[in-house]
Amino acid sequence: MTDATPLDLRHLRAFLAVAEQGSANRAGAALFRAQSAVSRSIHKLERELGVPLFERKARGMLLTEYGRALVVRGRRVDEELQRARAELGALLEKGSVPNAAVFAMLTHERRVRAFVALAEQRHMPSVAERLGITQPAVSLGIRQMEEAIGAPLFDRTARGMIPTAAGGALALRLKRAMAEIRHAAADIDALRGITRGTVTVGALPLGRTRLLPESIAAAIARFPGLRVATVEGPFEALAAALRAGELDFILGALRPAEFASDLQGEPLAEDELAVFARGTHPWAKRRRITAQDLARARWVLPRARTPNRMLFERAMAQRGLPPPVVVVETSDLAVLRGILLNTDLLTAISPRQVDYERAEGLLSRLPFPLPDTRRTIGITRRSDSVSSPGAKTLMEEIARRSSEGRV
Repeated sequence: MTDATPLDLRHLRAFLAVAEQGSANRAGAALFRAQSAVSRSIHKLERELGVPLFERKARGMLLTEYGRALVVRGRRVDEELQRARAELGALLEKGSVPNAAVFAMLTHERRVRAFVALAEQRHMPSVAERLGITQPAVSLGIRQMEEAIGAPLFDRTARGMIPTAAGGALALRLKRAMAEIRHAAADIDALRGITRGTVTVGALPLGRTRLLPESIAAAIARFPGLRVATVEGPFEALAAALRAGELDFILGALRPAEFASDLQGEPLAEDELAVFARGTHPWAKRRRITAQDLARARWVLPRARTPNRMLFERAMAQRGLPPPVVVVETSDLAVLRGILLNTDLLTAISPRQVDYERAEGLLSRLPFPLPDTRRTIGITRRSDSVSSPGAKTLMEEIARRSSEGRV
């Protein structure tokens, strides 16, 4: 089974009922399904996963180690669906939404994918093209979901399909449930000694020059079946994707707890800004740079109110200096490098981000320390997440390199 082939939720629901009841007969009664139908679901699930989930005993059906692993993910799927039901009930002031209505959504995978894609892209033709289905099919699927819930999930506007509060809440929970389903097969593979699947990492600037690439290289060398995808962007966008289950973790500068109370950070190393210029800059050979020198310099820096920019501006202010004269705003390393190499502009950046440029003599660190710009680099995860085996492997490689000072 692969990441692209999630488990059939009807079979998963039957599995959880048998795990709880201890027999297919009692599970059938609890689900209002025939015992034979429940048994077929279990057999299909075992065939898809390639492992036995139960030991059939005279006294009932007992979970195997594979079954126990699947129970963990299955219950987390169920928790997300129950939260969706409660949140929709509160938002719609209904008290509750029928459990079957929420559960039934995940049994129609294409419909769920269309709904989630529309909540993200807000443009029905784009969603239809992306999924390879017709626009009427997307529209019908959304209408059926709205009828099941009993409320609109989108506002139809000139700017596109905008999720309602209920639509946004439901999209988040369905994405998280789908992520748990994707991880289930990887958990079982790991028990068989196979680590594979896809790890998706949110990559902030401080981790992606050296630490992340070297860790990925080590992880895929150990486990050739592992696949890694990186997503770059500002912390706010990556944190939203992490909360939705679209990312396994974020690597980069940690944020204060008050900005991410539902996330947890694992510190790995300390970092601080430094002032850089091109290697042939008139100041590159100077042994001393003064605060007044920096005050009259012109700069290329990240956009206003980004962490790096705010740290540097605060450091300047603490020295009684005016705000830096910023000529170019960019966070793109390739653009930054090109600007510095072709001008006399300065920048303030982590030395880790320009390791290769320093080694080649392209950029030179100017002798003006900025110890008051220190930050912590680390891994950020959802506080309530259970990482996939592949994500654990990559995080272990990152932690090992950090402990060896290879950040």
